[in-house]
Amino acid sequence: MIDVSLRQLELFAALTNFTTLSTAAAHLHISESALSQAITNLERAVGAQLCVRRKARGLTLTPTGQEFARKARRILADTQELVLSAGEGKELRGPVKLGCYSGFSTSVIPELLEGFPKRHPEVTIEFMLGTNEELCTALDAGHLDVALVYNVSLPAGYSRRNIYATELEVHLHPSHPLAQAATVDLADLADEPYVEVDAAPGVRNVTDAFAARGLEPKIAARVTHISLVEAIVGRGLGYGLLMSRPNAAQISAEGRPFVIRRFDPPVTVSHVVGIWPEDLSLTPRASALLDFAAERLGGKDEPAAAAVSAPAQGRSVNPDS
Repeated sequence: MIDVSLRQLELFAALTNFTTLSTAAAHLHISESALSQAITNLERAVGAQLCVRRKARGLTLTPTGQEFARKARRILADTQELVLSAGEGKELRGPVKLGCYSGFSTSVIPELLEGFPKRHPEVTIEFMLGTNEELCTALDAGHLDVALVYNVSLPAGYSRRNIYATELEVHLHPSHPLAQAATVDLADLADEPYVEVDAAPGVRNVTDAFAARGLEPKIAARVTHISLVEAIVGRGLGYGLLMSRPNAAQISAEGRPFVIRRFDPPVTVSHVVGIWPEDLSLTPRASALLDFAAERLGGKDEPAAAAVSAPAQGRSVNPDS
């Protein structure tokens, strides 16, 4: 029988987050020599080199080591679920590690933090904000159970569940002539000053949307934060193009109002989705959180859909909004 402990698996699985053995040891609260010995013992047990340790070049996992770390994380997660479910009964308990795209986090996280614990008081939510790329990396490393992202340009290998539909909308100052219309045509904005969210791939998607109509936006300012777009719009210095968000207040951080109008014809349409690695199963707690998110954020028109594995869809969308 191979003598490998859960502690060894835990230590090795964590190595993917560090470039040197010393930093890994410090984070794991273990001496560098003890960590090195644990790795050596593990390699002897499995009969393969799992990592390369060089003082000048740091720590690198071999291809075998990378696959071993991935499977070790799965074993650790399954073990945690085994322990939690043994005394769970009908009541869910334990943590959910949730990732959320930073661009719409203020419209999503407060709702979940307020409502979900009331339904499942024994479940705690730990969350991380980031870009799609950062969240996918965290999912692959086992740091997150599930992540909420825009369903655009996602790499293969993730299961997904629709949470709510979203579309590009225009943000206008209340005194703007188009603010009185029920809907806006993108062509009507071509000569207006545009406050751009300067982050890829949103810039290209908006440019493509204008180009599809034979138009080009007149960029007045480039910013990296949605709140700054809203603040500039609130001062009447231009319009913004942002994806629709639940619970979005039509007032800037400075307390100045703005109005939001839909496009007719629609410009970009997509979904916010929950994603997780397709080779892993959602924990009951993470599944319940996605159900709750779809119910509270999607409303009656967005029931929780069955989990599916699908390639990234090619719709144009501004995921940095």
